[in-house]
Parts: sequence; structure tokens; C-alpha cells
Amino acid sequence: MKNIVEQSFGNKIRLRVCGLCFKQDELLLVKHKGVGAKGILWTPPGGGVEFGESAEEALKREFEEETGLKVAIKEFLFANEVITPPLHAVELFFLVEITSGTLCLGSDPELSKENQVMKAIKFVTFSELKIMDPKTIHNTLHGVTDKKSLLNMHGYFKF
Repeated sequence: MKNIVEQSFGNKIRLRVCGLCFKQDELLLVKHKGVGAKGILWTPPGGGVEFGESAEEALKREFEEETGLKVAIKEFLFANEVITPPLHAVELFFLVEITSGTLCLGSDPELSKENQVMKAIKFVTFSELKIMDPKTIHNTLHGVTDKKSLLNMHGYFKF
């Protein structure tokens, strides 16, 4: 039987947007269950672009749905392609800045209340990130040592 992630997002190419949001030198991450090699994956907030929606509009909507925060988009940083069947996504990463709201774990409207995959949200230090199991963090964060090294990533990646 397919898990909820595969049922909802699998076996198709998905365009995703992700926001890199900082509080001083801490990066905001969302913990997802049922994704990744160990069934847990910490990722920057974001999600799928809907038909007729710009990437910027999608990121603002997704960020508010997942975090309770409204953001301004500062700049486009890089693209990443993930192919880990049954998932295949092209992800656009943007630097964002909080404009209002209160941080809280949101929900994914594509999933029912009992099938939510988001389980936690928090700002993570780069010291914490360095000691996390690489199989539990988004592939773009592997080897990132500090805020500057992440913000210096530009181009197209396929880790």
C-alpha cells in the first residue's frame, strides 16, 4: 500500500518553491514524516506551485500555510532537482524575510487532518545542522557550514 506522500505527490514531476528564512544565524526548518531515507526529513518551508500561480505567490502562500508567517521575497538563490522515486521535484530556493505573523506549525491543505506529514518547526543553528544525520536533512543542506555558505549557493544543483 502506498504511503500518503507517494499517493499525494508521487510519480509525477512537481515544481516546488522553498524559502530560506533566518533569525540571526539560525535557519527555519520543518520536520516531515514519511519522507526521506529514514522516514523523517527536515526541510526549509515551501511546497508546490499551483497552475496559474507565480513562484513568488506560491512561496508566500506555502510559507504562511506551513509556518504562520508572512514573508517578503528578497532574492532567488538556486534551483535543485530531486529524483528519489517515487518523488521527482524541481525546487526553486529563495531568500525570504519575515514581515509579520507568529511562528507555529501549520498544515498541508492537500492532506487530511489525520494524514499531516509536518510534525515540527524550529529555527536550527548551523552547529545543530552539522551534527544531524544527513539522511534526515534536505540534500541542499549537506555540507553547509554556516549562513554565508548557504547564501553563496547559486546555480542548478542535483545532489
